[in-house]
Amino acid sequence: MNKFTDYIQNSELASVLSRRNLLKMLAAMSVAPSVLAQAGPSPIKIEKLHLFGLRVSDVARSVAFYQDLFGMPIQSRQGQTVCLRVGDGPAFFSLSPLGSNEMPGISHIGLSVPEFDADRLTRELVAHGLTLGPATPPGQPPLNSAMKTWTKIRPGGGGTTNTRDLYFADSEGLVFQLTSTEYCGGGGEVGQNCPVIEPSDAPGMMKLVDLNHFTNFMSNGPRANQFFMDLFGLDYLAYQGPTSPTVSVGDGKQFLMFVGGAQEGKPTQPGRIDHVSMSVEEFDVDGIRGKLTDYGLTAQESGNNAPPLAHWVSMRMPNRGGAEGGTPELYFSDPDGIHIQLQHVDYCGGGGYLGDQCS
Repeated sequence: MNKFTDYIQNSELASVLSRRNLLKMLAAMSVAPSVLAQAGPSPIKIEKLHLFGLRVSDVARSVAFYQDLFGMPIQSRQGQTVCLRVGDGPAFFSLSPLGSNEMPGISHIGLSVPEFDADRLTRELVAHGLTLGPATPPGQPPLNSAMKTWTKIRPGGGGTTNTRDLYFADSEGLVFQLTSTEYCGGGGEVGQNCPVIEPSDAPGMMKLVDLNHFTNFMSNGPRANQFFMDLFGLDYLAYQGPTSPTVSVGDGKQFLMFVGGAQEGKPTQPGRIDHVSMSVEEFDVDGIRGKLTDYGLTAQESGNNAPPLAHWVSMRMPNRGGAEGGTPELYFSDPDGIHIQLQHVDYCGGGGYLGDQCS
């Protein structure tokens, strides 16, 4: 072919390619608005598991029990509620008296948020499909709070700023609190003022380091996993069996676990926070069980129908993501029968004897 023919053919090819590219661009432009319209809200960034609440029948008795075990100082007080520091703080758990028609148990889970702003977070929760409260009074059916968000105002003392505590409930009525990373249960705009730390009268038999995880019993575990991964931009950390993933929070060791069936449609039964796990220094199964026995807790074969003030070990075998021979998971029940798990500081719910092998 001569140069003129080559030029003509190449020009025709360029024209065809140009037309194709133009058509692709037009198609993309026509699709883009619908894609953008379908894009969901950005996830809320969370820092760590920060706190939890216990409803107990006798606050003074429970304070004494946990201080005897762990030597925990009182970090703050909210009326009749006492907040015990976990590790070096500001992480904590609170002990509150039972309300009308309430049973002892874990009332809520707290998650810290960088650059906490209650108004902004409320807007973001609403964008994710939640509706504004009001809060359901204690003792009422938990499903009455499902997919709602609300704030509670705690008046500041001595002319200090009121504190706005922000909560929401998922589709099965589990209650969560979003807090500042500085939140200590005290006063001030984001609950960061805890000027008086009341030391424990007891030295404690072991030292807590941090919160580790919460296991929640649900009617639809996969739905709960997806909701929290979408809401907070989280991913799976480990698998305790083919249908029991853990959802990673924070530093790669903390997690949320939602276990249960796959009941479709609107929930008819509320979810339940089954237990909390905390990490301890010098994790030694036999040593810890010996201390608990010496304190007066009764050794049990398992947690099935365990009474208050008991302790037991569950061996998580390879079929549930544990080690060959089992990963020991150590539990005790407090004076109200609430289940607490204790693990090594590197426990992440994964494989290995210490449960420290995670993705």
